[in-house]
Amino acid sequence: MDRFRRLPPLAALRAFEAAARHLNFRRAAEELAVTPTAISHQVRLLEETLGLRLFERGSRGVRLTAAGADLFPALRDGLDTMTAGVDRLRRQRDRAVVLSAPMAFSSRWVIPRVARFHATNPGIRLHVLASDDVVALDGRGADLAVRYGSGEVAGCAVTALLPGLFAPVVGGALAPARPDDLADHTLIGYRWREPRDRAPLWPEWCRAAGIPWATPARELFFSEEGDALQAALAGQGVALANLALVASEIAAGLLRIPFGPILRDRAFRLVVPDGPARRRPDVAAVCDWLRDEAATAAHDVERLAAAWQPGAAAR
Repeated sequence: MDRFRRLPPLAALRAFEAAARHLNFRRAAEELAVTPTAISHQVRLLEETLGLRLFERGSRGVRLTAAGADLFPALRDGLDTMTAGVDRLRRQRDRAVVLSAPMAFSSRWVIPRVARFHATNPGIRLHVLASDDVVALDGRGADLAVRYGSGEVAGCAVTALLPGLFAPVVGGALAPARPDDLADHTLIGYRWREPRDRAPLWPEWCRAAGIPWATPARELFFSEEGDALQAALAGQGVALANLALVASEIAAGLLRIPFGPILRDRAFRLVVPDGPARRRPDVAAVCDWLRDEAATAAHDVERLAAAWQPGAAAR
Protein backbone atom coordinates (compact mmCIF):
# COMPACT_ATOMS: atom_id res chain seq x y z
CA MET A 1 0.00 0.00 0.00
CA ASP A 2 2.81 2.46 0.96
CA ARG A 3 4.52 2.20 -2.43
CA PHE A 4 1.33 3.43 -4.17
CA ARG A 5 0.97 6.32 -1.73
CA ARG A 6 4.45 7.51 -2.71
CA LEU A 7 3.34 7.99 -6.33
CA PRO A 8 3.13 11.59 -7.61
CA PRO A 9 -0.37 13.02 -8.16
CA LEU A 10 -2.29 11.25 -10.94
CA ALA A 11 -3.10 14.56 -12.63
CA ALA A 12 0.60 15.31 -12.95
CA LEU A 13 1.33 11.84 -14.35
CA ARG A 14 -1.50 12.16 -16.91
CA ALA A 15 -0.31 15.60 -17.96
CA PHE A 16 3.25 14.36 -18.45
CA GLU A 17 2.15 11.26 -20.40
CA ALA A 18 0.02 13.32 -22.79
CA ALA A 19 2.74 15.97 -23.25
CA ALA A 20 5.40 13.29 -23.82
CA ARG A 21 3.23 11.47 -26.34
CA HIS A 22 2.49 14.60 -28.35
CA LEU A 23 5.76 16.43 -27.56
CA ASN A 24 3.51 19.45 -27.47
CA PHE A 25 1.90 21.05 -24.43
CA ARG A 26 -0.92 22.64 -26.44
CA ARG A 27 -2.05 19.31 -27.95
CA ALA A 28 -1.81 17.64 -24.56
CA ALA A 29 -4.00 20.39 -23.13
CA GLU A 30 -6.60 19.88 -25.88
CA GLU A 31 -6.69 16.15 -25.20
CA LEU A 32 -7.20 16.59 -21.47
CA ALA A 33 -9.54 19.60 -21.85
CA VAL A 34 -7.32 21.96 -19.83
CA THR A 35 -5.13 24.94 -20.68
CA PRO A 36 -1.49 24.69 -21.81
CA THR A 37 -0.58 26.60 -18.66
CA ALA A 38 -2.21 23.85 -16.57
CA ILE A 39 -0.17 21.20 -18.41
CA SER A 40 3.03 23.18 -17.81
CA HIS A 41 2.16 23.57 -14.12
CA GLN A 42 1.48 19.81 -13.67
CA VAL A 43 4.70 18.86 -15.47
CA ARG A 44 6.75 21.22 -13.28
CA LEU A 45 5.04 19.76 -10.19
CA LEU A 46 6.05 16.26 -11.33
CA GLU A 47 9.63 17.38 -11.98
CA GLU A 48 9.83 18.96 -8.54
CA THR A 49 8.37 15.83 -6.92
CA LEU A 50 10.89 13.57 -8.67
CA GLY A 51 13.79 16.00 -8.46
CA LEU A 52 14.48 15.45 -12.16
CA ARG A 53 13.98 17.42 -15.36
CA LEU A 54 11.71 15.54 -17.74
CA PHE A 55 11.64 17.97 -20.69
CA GLU A 56 14.15 20.17 -22.43
CA ARG A 57 12.31 23.39 -23.28
CA GLY A 58 13.40 25.48 -26.23
CA SER A 59 12.17 27.96 -28.78
CA ARG A 60 11.25 25.13 -31.16
CA GLY A 61 9.22 23.20 -28.58
CA VAL A 62 9.99 20.49 -26.05
CA ARG A 63 11.84 17.21 -26.08
CA LEU A 64 12.25 14.49 -23.49
CA THR A 65 15.30 14.28 -21.32
CA ALA A 66 16.84 10.89 -20.61
CA ALA A 67 14.76 10.68 -17.41
CA GLY A 68 11.60 11.66 -19.29
CA ALA A 69 12.27 9.08 -22.01
CA ASP A 70 12.74 6.45 -19.30
CA LEU A 71 9.51 7.36 -17.50
CA PHE A 72 7.24 7.81 -20.53
CA PRO A 73 6.77 4.17 -21.71
CA ALA A 74 6.05 2.94 -18.20
CA LEU A 75 3.40 5.62 -17.68
CA ARG A 76 1.93 5.10 -21.16
CA ASP A 77 1.57 1.36 -20.66
CA GLY A 78 0.21 1.76 -17.14
CA LEU A 79 -2.45 4.27 -18.18
CA ASP A 80 -3.37 2.09 -21.17
CA THR A 81 -3.84 -0.87 -18.83
CA MET A 82 -6.00 1.19 -16.48
CA THR A 83 -8.10 2.47 -19.40
CA ALA A 84 -8.59 -1.05 -20.76
CA GLY A 85 -9.73 -2.33 -17.36
CA VAL A 86 -12.24 0.48 -16.93
CA ASP A 87 -13.52 -0.01 -20.50
CA ARG A 88 -14.06 -3.71 -19.85
CA LEU A 89 -16.19 -2.91 -16.82
CA ARG A 90 -18.19 -0.35 -18.79
CA ARG A 91 -18.81 -2.84 -21.57
CA GLN A 92 -19.98 -5.42 -19.03
CA ARG A 93 -22.33 -2.84 -17.54
CA ASP A 94 -23.73 -1.80 -20.92
CA ARG A 95 -23.66 -5.23 -22.59
CA ALA A 96 -26.96 -6.88 -23.37
CA VAL A 97 -27.66 -10.61 -23.40
CA VAL A 98 -28.67 -11.54 -26.95
CA LEU A 99 -31.12 -14.44 -27.13
CA SER A 100 -31.73 -15.96 -30.56
CA ALA A 101 -35.06 -17.73 -31.02
CA PRO A 102 -37.42 -18.72 -33.86
CA MET A 103 -39.77 -15.95 -34.89
CA ALA A 104 -43.01 -17.61 -33.76
CA PHE A 105 -41.44 -18.69 -30.47
CA SER A 106 -40.20 -15.16 -29.85
CA SER A 107 -43.55 -13.49 -30.51
CA ARG A 108 -45.87 -16.06 -28.93
CA TRP A 109 -43.83 -17.46 -26.05
CA VAL A 110 -40.94 -15.15 -25.11
CA ILE A 111 -42.61 -11.74 -25.35
CA PRO A 112 -45.54 -12.56 -23.00
CA ARG A 113 -43.00 -13.63 -20.36
CA VAL A 114 -40.39 -10.86 -20.67
CA ALA A 115 -42.04 -8.67 -18.02
CA ARG A 116 -41.44 -11.38 -15.39
CA PHE A 117 -37.77 -11.53 -16.36
CA HIS A 118 -37.33 -7.78 -16.00
CA ALA A 119 -39.19 -7.79 -12.67
CA THR A 120 -36.63 -10.16 -11.15
CA ASN A 121 -33.60 -8.97 -13.16
CA PRO A 122 -33.97 -5.19 -13.50
CA GLY A 123 -30.28 -4.64 -14.17
CA ILE A 124 -29.97 -7.01 -17.14
CA ARG A 125 -30.60 -5.85 -20.70
CA LEU A 126 -32.17 -8.60 -22.82
CA HIS A 127 -32.19 -8.42 -26.62
CA VAL A 128 -34.32 -10.98 -28.44
CA LEU A 129 -33.07 -11.78 -31.93
CA ALA A 130 -36.09 -13.30 -33.66
CA SER A 131 -34.91 -15.36 -36.61
CA ASP A 132 -35.69 -18.75 -38.11
CA ASP A 133 -32.10 -18.93 -39.33
CA VAL A 134 -29.40 -20.54 -37.21
CA VAL A 135 -27.54 -17.60 -35.65
CA ALA A 136 -23.89 -18.01 -34.63
CA LEU A 137 -23.42 -18.21 -30.86
CA ASP A 138 -20.10 -16.38 -30.81
CA GLY A 139 -21.03 -13.24 -28.90
CA ARG A 140 -21.27 -11.30 -32.16
CA GLY A 141 -24.45 -13.00 -33.38
CA ALA A 142 -26.03 -14.14 -30.10
CA ASP A 143 -25.02 -15.32 -26.64
CA LEU A 144 -27.51 -18.20 -26.39
CA ALA A 145 -30.41 -19.59 -28.36
CA VAL A 146 -33.67 -21.46 -28.28
CA ARG A 147 -33.78 -23.84 -31.22
CA TYR A 148 -36.26 -26.43 -32.40
CA GLY A 149 -34.81 -29.82 -33.15
CA SER A 150 -32.99 -32.80 -31.68
CA GLY A 151 -29.49 -34.14 -31.20
CA GLU A 152 -26.31 -32.54 -29.95
CA VAL A 153 -24.92 -29.16 -30.98
CA ALA A 154 -21.15 -29.08 -31.28
CA GLY A 155 -19.45 -26.99 -28.62
CA CYS A 156 -22.69 -26.26 -26.78
CA ALA A 157 -24.70 -27.43 -23.79
CA VAL A 158 -28.24 -28.36 -24.81
CA THR A 159 -31.24 -28.53 -22.46
CA ALA A 160 -34.77 -29.55 -23.47
CA LEU A 161 -37.30 -26.82 -22.71
CA LEU A 162 -40.66 -27.62 -24.31
CA PRO A 163 -41.99 -30.68 -26.12
CA GLY A 164 -43.03 -30.45 -29.76
CA LEU A 165 -46.67 -31.58 -29.66
CA PHE A 166 -48.87 -30.76 -32.65
CA ALA A 167 -52.67 -30.77 -32.82
CA PRO A 168 -55.40 -29.25 -34.98
CA VAL A 169 -56.65 -25.96 -33.53
CA VAL A 170 -59.57 -23.74 -34.51
CA GLY A 171 -60.84 -20.36 -33.42
CA GLY A 172 -63.95 -18.30 -33.88
CA ALA A 173 -67.15 -20.11 -34.82
CA LEU A 174 -65.48 -23.03 -36.61
CA ALA A 175 -66.56 -26.36 -35.17
CA PRO A 176 -65.33 -29.44 -37.05
CA ALA A 177 -66.53 -32.45 -35.07
CA ARG A 178 -64.27 -35.23 -36.36
CA PRO A 179 -61.21 -35.64 -38.57
CA ASP A 180 -63.33 -36.43 -41.64
CA ASP A 181 -64.79 -32.91 -41.39
CA LEU A 182 -61.44 -31.38 -42.42
CA ALA A 183 -62.43 -31.82 -46.06
CA ASP A 184 -65.10 -29.16 -45.51
CA HIS A 185 -62.78 -26.61 -43.93
CA THR A 186 -59.84 -24.45 -44.96
CA LEU A 187 -56.55 -25.98 -43.87
CA ILE A 188 -53.91 -23.51 -42.72
CA GLY A 189 -50.25 -24.26 -43.38
CA TYR A 190 -46.89 -22.52 -43.24
CA ARG A 191 -43.41 -22.99 -44.64
CA TRP A 192 -40.96 -25.09 -42.65
CA ARG A 193 -37.29 -24.23 -43.00
CA GLU A 194 -36.12 -27.83 -43.07
CA PRO A 195 -36.70 -30.93 -45.24
CA ARG A 196 -40.34 -31.86 -45.62
CA ASP A 197 -39.77 -35.40 -44.32
CA ARG A 198 -38.71 -33.94 -40.95
CA ALA A 199 -41.64 -31.57 -40.51
CA PRO A 200 -44.98 -32.45 -38.84
CA LEU A 201 -47.37 -31.55 -41.66
CA TRP A 202 -51.01 -32.29 -42.45
CA PRO A 203 -50.26 -35.53 -44.41
CA GLU A 204 -48.44 -36.94 -41.37
CA TRP A 205 -51.30 -35.97 -39.08
CA CYS A 206 -53.87 -37.60 -41.38
CA ARG A 207 -51.91 -40.84 -41.37
CA ALA A 208 -51.85 -40.76 -37.55
CA ALA A 209 -55.60 -40.08 -37.55
CA GLY A 210 -56.26 -43.01 -39.90
CA ILE A 211 -57.84 -40.92 -42.66
CA PRO A 212 -56.65 -40.53 -46.25
CA TRP A 213 -54.79 -37.39 -47.18
CA ALA A 214 -55.86 -35.41 -50.18
CA THR A 215 -54.93 -31.91 -51.25
CA PRO A 216 -57.56 -29.72 -49.59
CA ALA A 217 -60.09 -27.85 -51.68
CA ARG A 218 -59.37 -24.75 -49.63
CA GLU A 219 -55.94 -23.97 -48.27
CA LEU A 220 -54.40 -20.91 -46.64
CA PHE A 221 -50.62 -20.95 -46.70
CA PHE A 222 -48.20 -18.57 -44.99
CA SER A 223 -44.45 -18.07 -45.08
CA GLU A 224 -44.35 -17.56 -41.29
CA GLU A 225 -45.68 -19.83 -38.55
CA GLY A 226 -46.86 -16.90 -36.43
CA ASP A 227 -49.10 -15.66 -39.25
CA ALA A 228 -50.65 -19.11 -39.62
CA LEU A 229 -51.48 -19.21 -35.90
CA GLN A 230 -52.96 -15.72 -36.10
CA ALA A 231 -55.18 -16.85 -38.97
CA ALA A 232 -56.43 -19.74 -36.85
CA LEU A 233 -57.21 -17.32 -34.01
CA ALA A 234 -59.22 -15.25 -36.48
CA GLY A 235 -61.35 -18.29 -37.38
CA GLN A 236 -60.02 -18.51 -40.93
CA GLY A 237 -59.39 -22.24 -40.89
CA VAL A 238 -57.85 -25.20 -39.08
CA ALA A 239 -54.13 -25.03 -38.27
CA LEU A 240 -51.80 -27.80 -37.17
CA ALA A 241 -50.20 -25.97 -34.26
CA ASN A 242 -47.34 -26.56 -31.87
CA LEU A 243 -49.21 -26.60 -28.56
CA ALA A 244 -46.33 -24.86 -26.78
CA LEU A 245 -47.11 -21.75 -28.84
CA VAL A 246 -50.88 -21.72 -28.34
CA ALA A 247 -51.39 -23.17 -24.86
CA SER A 248 -52.33 -19.76 -23.44
CA GLU A 249 -54.91 -19.17 -26.17
CA ILE A 250 -56.39 -22.61 -25.58
CA ALA A 251 -56.57 -21.97 -21.84
CA ALA A 252 -58.31 -18.64 -22.53
CA GLY A 253 -60.84 -20.26 -24.88
CA LEU A 254 -59.60 -18.37 -27.93
CA LEU A 255 -58.51 -21.58 -29.64
CA ARG A 256 -59.84 -25.12 -29.34
CA ILE A 257 -58.52 -28.58 -30.12
CA PRO A 258 -61.52 -30.12 -31.93
CA PHE A 259 -60.11 -33.66 -31.99
CA GLY A 260 -56.91 -35.69 -31.82
CA PRO A 261 -54.57 -37.32 -32.36
CA ILE A 262 -51.56 -35.41 -31.07
CA LEU A 263 -48.34 -35.67 -33.07
CA ARG A 264 -45.21 -35.79 -30.93
CA ASP A 265 -42.23 -34.30 -32.72
CA ARG A 266 -38.91 -32.85 -31.52
CA ALA A 267 -38.52 -30.12 -28.90
CA PHE A 268 -37.62 -26.51 -28.24
CA ARG A 269 -34.19 -26.59 -26.64
CA LEU A 270 -31.94 -24.14 -24.87
CA VAL A 271 -28.51 -23.98 -26.52
CA VAL A 272 -25.64 -22.29 -24.68
CA PRO A 273 -22.10 -22.30 -26.11
CA ASP A 274 -19.21 -23.63 -24.06
CA GLY A 275 -16.76 -20.96 -22.97
CA PRO A 276 -16.93 -17.50 -21.39
CA ALA A 277 -20.64 -16.88 -22.14
CA ARG A 278 -21.71 -19.72 -19.83
CA ARG A 279 -19.83 -18.11 -16.94
CA ARG A 280 -21.44 -14.70 -17.34
CA PRO A 281 -23.94 -14.00 -14.52
CA ASP A 282 -26.33 -12.21 -16.88
CA VAL A 283 -26.40 -15.14 -19.32
CA ALA A 284 -26.93 -17.53 -16.41
CA ALA A 285 -29.89 -15.41 -15.25
CA VAL A 286 -31.51 -15.64 -18.70
CA CYS A 287 -30.96 -19.41 -18.73
CA ASP A 288 -32.55 -19.80 -15.29
CA TRP A 289 -35.53 -17.69 -16.36
CA LEU A 290 -36.09 -19.72 -19.53
CA ARG A 291 -35.83 -23.03 -17.67
CA ASP A 292 -38.20 -21.88 -14.91
CA GLU A 293 -40.79 -20.58 -17.36
CA ALA A 294 -40.49 -23.68 -19.53
CA ALA A 295 -40.96 -26.05 -16.58
CA THR A 296 -44.45 -24.65 -15.95
CA ALA A 297 -45.31 -24.33 -19.63
CA ALA A 298 -44.19 -27.88 -20.46
CA HIS A 299 -46.46 -29.25 -17.74
CA ASP A 300 -49.41 -27.35 -19.23
CA VAL A 301 -48.64 -28.60 -22.74
CA GLU A 302 -48.31 -32.22 -21.65
CA ARG A 303 -51.61 -31.95 -19.77
CA LEU A 304 -53.32 -30.65 -22.91
CA ALA A 305 -51.90 -33.50 -24.95
CA ALA A 306 -52.86 -36.11 -22.36
CA ALA A 307 -56.50 -35.11 -22.68
CA TRP A 308 -56.46 -36.29 -26.30
CA GLN A 309 -54.67 -39.58 -25.83
CA PRO A 310 -56.61 -42.80 -26.47
CA GLY A 311 -58.56 -43.77 -23.36
CA ALA A 312 -58.67 -40.24 -21.94
CA ALA A 313 -61.89 -39.17 -20.24
CA ALA A 314 -64.57 -37.69 -22.50
CA ARG A 315 -64.13 -33.98 -23.10
